[in-house]
Amino acid sequence: MAMRILIVEDEPGILNFLRQGLEEESYVIDTASDGNEGLEKALNSSWDLLLIDWMLPGISGMDVCRRFRAVDSQTPVIFLTARDTVQDTIMGLKAGANDYIRKPFSFDELLERIRVQFRSRESTSSDQLTLGPIRMDIHSHQVYRQNELISLTQKEFDLLEYLIRNKGKVCRRTSIIESVWDIHFEYNTGVIDVYINSLRKKLKLETEEDYIQTIRGVGYIAREL
Repeated sequence: MAMRILIVEDEPGILNFLRQGLEEESYVIDTASDGNEGLEKALNSSWDLLLIDWMLPGISGMDVCRRFRAVDSQTPVIFLTARDTVQDTIMGLKAGANDYIRKPFSFDELLERIRVQFRSRESTSSDQLTLGPIRMDIHSHQVYRQNELISLTQKEFDLLEYLIRNKGKVCRRTSIIESVWDIHFEYNTGVIDVYINSLRKKLKLETEEDYIQTIRGVGYIAREL
């Protein structure tokens, strides 16, 4: 599945440069040009990484990071900034950033810093994912409910993996269709409902409140009961 990155940057030249370069690296990119828009997008979708400029119109990048960290402690955040003192670096890290890159920077350096964050996350992510009585073995590509082997199609498996890896976070329909189906244009997301219903039946989830819950008008959330 393609990695999804949100860029919050108010300088159009830098924003377009980053979008183009990262899309050429096969990342899925969305952007915001001020702090308020950036925070809204950060909180209302699922991301694999955030790139946030420190100085933004509206609320600052520091505040965006702090408020995002209040609800998401896992997604990597990299600050982009012209500020270059040791104290600034410490402040950024205390706000919850994972890394800090000073402007001007080379695109290759930024790309490697992004890859480091993804490698770090992958090294700590388990091949065994769980959701209540459901267990996924990513390596063997098998799913169990307690000790019963459940047969899933490839797309059902991918959808369940995406939901469990984002356990506790609301997965919006647009994020699901982009990440699981790799569709990046306007599309009828009703296909998601079909697959969710199929997953619930195969996993013997009795109601919409069992582990995979519906968020009306928004999407779905995998949640421990």
